[in-house]
Amino acid sequence: MTGIVEEFLALKEESDADVLAMQVGDFYEFFADDARLVADELDLKVSEKSSHGSSYPMAGVPLSELTPYLKSLVERGYTVAVAEQRGDDDTTREITRTATPGTLLEATGADARYLVAVVREGDAYGLAAVDVTTGAFRLTEVGDERTALAELGRFGPEEVLPGPVLRGDDDFCDAVRDDADATLSVHGTEAFAPGKATHRVREQFGEGALDAVGVEPEGPGVRAAGAALDYVAETGVGVLSSLTRVQPYRADDHVSLDPTTRRNLELTETMRGDREGSLAATLDHTVTAMGARRLEAWLVRPLQRRGELERRHDCVAALADDALERDAVRETLDGAADLERLAARCTSGSADPGALKRVVDTLERLDALRERVASSPSLADSPLGDVLARVDADDAAALRETVDDALADDPGGETGIFARGYDETLDELAAEHDELVAWFDTLAERVKAESELSRVTVDRNKTDGYYLQVGHSQTDRVPDDYREVKTLKNSKRYRSAELDEKERALFRVEEERAARERELFDELRAEVAAHASLLQDAGRALAEVDALASFAEHASANRWTRPELRDDRSLDVSAGRHPVVEQAVEFVPNDARFGEGRRFLVVTGPNMSGKSTYMRQTALIVLLAQAGSFVPAESAEIGLVDGVYTRVGALDELAQGRSTFMVEMQELSNILHSATADSLVVLDEVGRGTASDDGISIAWAATEYLHNEVRAKTLFATHYHELTALADRLDGVRNVHVEVDDESYASTGSGGESGPATGRDGDVTFLRTVAEGPADRSYGIHVADLAGVPEPVVSRSRDVLERLRADEAIDVRGGSEGSEQVVFDLGSGELRTDEGATGESGGEGEDAAGDGEDDAAALDSEAAAVLDELRNTDVNNSSPLDLLQRVNEWQKRLD
Repeated sequence: MTGIVEEFLALKEESDADVLAMQVGDFYEFFADDARLVADELDLKVSEKSSHGSSYPMAGVPLSELTPYLKSLVERGYTVAVAEQRGDDDTTREITRTATPGTLLEATGADARYLVAVVREGDAYGLAAVDVTTGAFRLTEVGDERTALAELGRFGPEEVLPGPVLRGDDDFCDAVRDDADATLSVHGTEAFAPGKATHRVREQFGEGALDAVGVEPEGPGVRAAGAALDYVAETGVGVLSSLTRVQPYRADDHVSLDPTTRRNLELTETMRGDREGSLAATLDHTVTAMGARRLEAWLVRPLQRRGELERRHDCVAALADDALERDAVRETLDGAADLERLAARCTSGSADPGALKRVVDTLERLDALRERVASSPSLADSPLGDVLARVDADDAAALRETVDDALADDPGGETGIFARGYDETLDELAAEHDELVAWFDTLAERVKAESELSRVTVDRNKTDGYYLQVGHSQTDRVPDDYREVKTLKNSKRYRSAELDEKERALFRVEEERAARERELFDELRAEVAAHASLLQDAGRALAEVDALASFAEHASANRWTRPELRDDRSLDVSAGRHPVVEQAVEFVPNDARFGEGRRFLVVTGPNMSGKSTYMRQTALIVLLAQAGSFVPAESAEIGLVDGVYTRVGALDELAQGRSTFMVEMQELSNILHSATADSLVVLDEVGRGTASDDGISIAWAATEYLHNEVRAKTLFATHYHELTALADRLDGVRNVHVEVDDESYASTGSGGESGPATGRDGDVTFLRTVAEGPADRSYGIHVADLAGVPEPVVSRSRDVLERLRADEAIDVRGGSEGSEQVVFDLGSGELRTDEGATGESGGEGEDAAGDGEDDAAALDSEAAAVLDELRNTDVNNSSPLDLLQRVNEWQKRLD
């Protein structure tokens, strides 16, 4: 096998990529298995390529259309090598770059795209995170695997490079795949070597860079950083010069948010995986892509630094208090280009003239914004001016003027990029070009004037070049110096010696002009690329102002208030609301108070009454305050926390060998190991996935441990009412409950379960108000009624509940031996026969409560089976989701 396919397969083996796109003329071609793969993934048409008696699948895309296909493949997790034609004859091909999930420069939208390298050295972990689309480069070291995974998860990486030790750690790699949903790639072991990695970092950022930022040479962080830089260089993406500074950070500068907490609080996406309905989507009123990225980064990386947070709050306050100035700031920002990504495109050589024009426009907006803030009475004294002052105004103005003076007003196409007067040689070529074009534009009129032709056209195509076209009826009038070059159905085409000469001159000028413009544009783009650091600074400043203005816009529209930050462990929220839920419903606000002697709140109340919402809103208010935002409350005093930990619900992960209860216990274990006295813990049910006595034992012990050992501020929702007794025995434990209006029900004497929730007698109303003290019942059967469980089942369950509470015998209906009277032992969880209280099937005896057999007769065997399952359902200790799923099944069986 020789030829194109052989060359393709050889390059594919050399690349070690999943897919190879090889340039063949005006197309990028895929052969063999790669052709089948891209056809399936991208819906491309497959044809056949014959080579020495064999046929191979082939698919291709035009050169100009590779980017969207490349992006689609990489976003699906594939690595794609690109081979370009080289040499004078365009027959030599070589791999010029490899696009991977973490090095895809052609990213669109606002989301960051991080590549993260991770190294383990003893007990220490080093992480380096780079976003090639913006030039961001972050570096940290942490002391344990749990923190390393949490930090890695914050970045939401597209691709992870595990170091030599970690790539063989299956548990770590599985955790990365589960928590970060990232592609794991293997990079050469030598790139992680301490000496080589340190040299690479110093070569990139300068000899004194590590000392300047306080990072230990040859440590795990630098090893990760060096490997990340080596990987970016090896892929050929061409953005190393946009990586202008390394930004080390301490993990304890930020609030710890593990993957479970980020998911449970729906920070960037809902439990269903949608962005709409998340906290980020709710607060995002940004008008730039870089502002949206910054806002989301603040939400997933809340700070512990009070000074920086109060600076953000000062900015939000200034913008929130003056609607006119806020609107003016946002209007100025609207339309600003993504300077961080434009800097990367300039350094990679992929920025076009339009991109440089957008640089000019955005730098003008930066200058206008600086003047607006400085001249505004309400904004001038705020820290907004300091944010904008981080950009060197003189350097920004000089770069803006350089690019603006060079470019034409509309620098599109291969020519016409530069303004007249920018380059003397180019001006001469442009003038000659214009003169020749004018000669061709006036040729038809001149020919008509010099001959008897009444209709003649001059046109140009790739085949014939320039030509005169004359209808057949007038061909005898064509001047003698024109020769016929083509006959068409209704006309003929002609050329002359002078036309040939002018055409040659025009083609020469076009080629020389295009070459000169390419040369000048490459120089101008390189000049802009040399100022990548300036563009990144400008982009970061504009992004920050945009994010702050978004916080202010939302705070003003929704009556949010500035939180008071404290250095103690207090938390006092007055009339707090859930930031997302309040957008959809009329929300009932509630207080949340922690302090001396009140650090553990046991939250009780019915299912669907709002316990989970109350606990989540408390966590979100703390998180928002430490992201720099105002909060949905009348007032809030917030002692800074070092971590927020949640355990809210659980789903089976059977594919990973983890049941609901196993997931619940693993999440609880993480909290008990990770939380500190400065943390906030939210627990929504513990121990519900096992038998009641096991469950309550675990919940009891966890409560004691959190109270006595961890001492974190804790919200613990439970249906184990036995736990409420701990408030009388543990100094820091207090009870709160979600109130219910069941006065109309009280007269029914149904022991805590009511009739239909329709406003009639027997109704139960969830007030959504949190009050002091424990709840006295769970109203589980009422929830079943709300969910539409058939009336016979609801009625029967109330009857069973009354008998259980009265320790009376229950008539087991539908058994093979007829009905049977049994007593349920609440202590052992077992049924025992109530001697002397049995009856024959279809008999006329009465049950222990005098209940007739009409109801039993009305139930067929399927309904009786549903009742049996209901009888065995632990209603009080089942979540609303569990109940609804079971009720749905019962309804289908009873319909």
